[in-house]
Amino acid sequence: MLHDPSHYIPAVTAKEIVVSSQDRDILRRLAEQKAEIGHLPVQQETARLWTALNDLKSERPMVWINEICWNEMEHNGELTLQSEGQWAREQELNLRRELYQWSHLPGDMVVNPWMECPKAIHSTDFGIMEDTDIAKTNEDNDVVSRHFNVQIENIADLEQIQMPVVTHNAAATAFRQQAFNDVFAHILPIRTVGQSHIWFTPWDFLIRWTGIENAMIGLYDDPDLFHAAVDRLVDAWMVELDQFEEQKLLELDNNNERVGSGGYGYISELPDLGNPPEPVRPEHMWGCSNAQIFSEVSPDMHWDFAIAHDMRWMERWGVNYYGCCEPLHSKTDLLKKIPRLRKVSTSGWCDVETIISGLGREMVYSIKPSPAILAGDDWHPERARAEIRRVLDIGGSQAHMEFIMKDISTVGHDPKRLWEWAAIAKEEVTA
Repeated sequence: MLHDPSHYIPAVTAKEIVVSSQDRDILRRLAEQKAEIGHLPVQQETARLWTALNDLKSERPMVWINEICWNEMEHNGELTLQSEGQWAREQELNLRRELYQWSHLPGDMVVNPWMECPKAIHSTDFGIMEDTDIAKTNEDNDVVSRHFNVQIENIADLEQIQMPVVTHNAAATAFRQQAFNDVFAHILPIRTVGQSHIWFTPWDFLIRWTGIENAMIGLYDDPDLFHAAVDRLVDAWMVELDQFEEQKLLELDNNNERVGSGGYGYISELPDLGNPPEPVRPEHMWGCSNAQIFSEVSPDMHWDFAIAHDMRWMERWGVNYYGCCEPLHSKTDLLKKIPRLRKVSTSGWCDVETIISGLGREMVYSIKPSPAILAGDDWHPERARAEIRRVLDIGGSQAHMEFIMKDISTVGHDPKRLWEWAAIAKEEVTA
């Protein structure tokens, strides 16, 4: 996620990254496992299948798992960090999670035969953070309940939303490259990468500053305020995007990068990853948007207060993804107005038959089975299988689909539930 409304992300300082010999050995052993997996022929075949899906030439539905409750997934010490240095622990965490997912719940994941070194890019953000009261039921879980304290009540308060400033600390990037090369280069090639897919979600931000109830009432009682608020947020994102483009910091995302709230972005209509344009521009990438809070908002108001404002953002991208948790089956006429829309979120609250009927075969449906099935006192794999089969039967051969299990806040402290779900989903889509 490029932005986190809950806190400011400090700028990176340029300093040498020191890695102890013990930490280097730990990381190299994990990288050797990644290299072996990344060079398996199945990786290219799976990437080909994702490309076919997003090209609307799907050979079968695809499966991917994301937003995992890692605090409940430990098994035989596979996720236990052993390194000591901060940078080493960050790399070890990423490697261990990737290897764990490949071992136990791969679905149709793709493991790259290279390491990515991120450029040291910083945005000053939007000048205003959420002010919240937080309730936790589990100190080890990042999923918490929040009450948002109101910070925007009138037009004057919108001045708190500032235009971001983007910088690239080239010296810090050089230190990162040095560390990556020193630790991994003899095992895996290193690719230095910039800003790839951008999660664009104005309403997810706005309600954190206005309060949810105030926003819903305000659509009726104070429409000028909320039109102005969304416009200012879109302005801020556009200003930021312009800077990424001007500074040549954008990175292609038609690979095993998550796009929108769905699966991978492999697609042949965007530039070849092996021969990227110089510079990469938004028209070479995936765009996205959503308005999750508009679940019960009428189609007309959804258009007026969300999509109509989002259009100037989505017009800039090569292909687009729309939606997240909001059910969109009654709003297909609105979706048809989005330029180059290729994927639409089909959440657990969505009527699958209705949305497929409304949009037809010229769309990828990002099916989101409810993670609640993993959270109960008892695990019922037969119910999971039946729900996947129900959706597959609705889609038949007429719908391009990906099954994305996400938003997993708990598996009842039984990681094998998710392992089994992954196996069931893969069995059903390949049957």
